[in-house]
Amino acid sequence: MIVSISAVVFFGVLLVFLLRARRSTVSTALVATLFGFLLASSGVAPAVDSMLRSVAQAAHTLK
Repeated sequence: MIVSISAVVFFGVLLVFLLRARRSTVSTALVATLFGFLLASSGVAPAVDSMLRSVAQAAHTLK
């Protein structure tokens, strides 16, 4: 679990750096994909899922 969280933090920081540098390359997409997979397998996944469901529900009620 510690390695997974460290990897999530590493790829998250790397992704922020690449996006701030306005680099949209294949490597940025790969980092984003790895970050997503690692985040989904971490303990934060239920909170992220709940937040995204709430945003989707709120967006649906605005229509």
